Amino acid sequence: MSFKSKIRTIQWIDNISRMVDQTKIPYEYVTIDISTGDEMYNAIKTMIVRGAPAIGIAGAHGVVLYAQELQKLNLPRNEFITKLIEKSKYIRTSRPTAVNLMWAVDRQIELITNSCSDTCGIVEELKQNAIKMENNDIAINKKIGDYGAEVVPEGATILTHCNAGALATAGYGTALGVVRSAFAKDNTIQVFSDETRPRQQGSRLTTFELKMDGIPVTMITDGMCSYFMKKSMIDMVVVGADRIAANGDTANKIGTYTVAIAAKYHNIPFYIAAPLSTIDRTINTGDKIPIEERSCDEVTYINGKPVCAEGINVINPAFDITPHELITGIITETGILKPDYKTSIKNAFDGIRV
Repeated sequence: MSFKSKIRTIQWIDNISRMVDQTKIPYEYVTIDISTGDEMYNAIKTMIVRGAPAIGIAGAHGVVLYAQELQKLNLPRNEFITKLIEKSKYIRTSRPTAVNLMWAVDRQIELITNSCSDTCGIVEELKQNAIKMENNDIAINKKIGDYGAEVVPEGATILTHCNAGALATAGYGTALGVVRSAFAKDNTIQVFSDETRPRQQGSRLTTFELKMDGIPVTMITDGMCSYFMKKSMIDMVVVGADRIAANGDTANKIGTYTVAIAAKYHNIPFYIAAPLSTIDRTINTGDKIPIEERSCDEVTYINGKPVCAEGINVINPAFDITPHELITGIITETGILKPDYKTSIKNAFDGIRV
């Protein structure tokens, strides 16, 4: 049995992309309509939409928006295709770490390249493909949730970092999909949510959506996890992922690596929950995953006010890499992958049940 989330993060409606504006949460829960490709690029870049699966869908929507704009120019078919592929490759650059963005846009580029339709037909095919991605994402996340629920102990307290919930996907969640599916079977399940500096996705987003769904959640600061682990108040860790290398090394929100180290020391299971589309088999290890560097203002300002001395040096990587040795399992839509990850990942893509 799956839990039904009240949140639909991103959806194609009447030739526009409608999404929850995540920069406004928790002060407001509002949607915004994105009607051009450049608006979508900005929405991804500024994290109006964020979370690897949701970014992927946003990228697919962005290709459709660019296609609709180019269609209005009445270009010859070959020129339309050339320009649309250029625009598609541009939207891939909006955020470099989340491989779902590249995966989804590349699926749209493949469709453009192989289509035999006229420009009007190509636009419609891209639109239907994007809608299919939305629906598939929710179905995949529910499978991830149900597989993950199998390893959640009765009455468990689950620690999560960042937001890998409905707001990071089309509407159910990866790490929080595990929580939702576990809670549907056992309503004594509860969550500890790291606040996740500097963008505070844990405090702003995870606590918001879990409260909305009536799932008990306690917020802690990023530095507190080892304290509660030592006091035996955390039973397992489940986080999402933005890119997973072929050996299982995983990029996720900065601070995840620290949580994984603490979990290993305290013999607490540490799981990644992510769809197979998050696995990048072209990258052998996490050392090859590009890490996005974001503005220092995210660190030095909170709610528009400075929180440190002016002019100090700041480094602000958005992600870190958790080595595969620290990961108990990777929960996917085909089952839970276990070490050795090179083999289990290959088997998953070959269609071998895990």
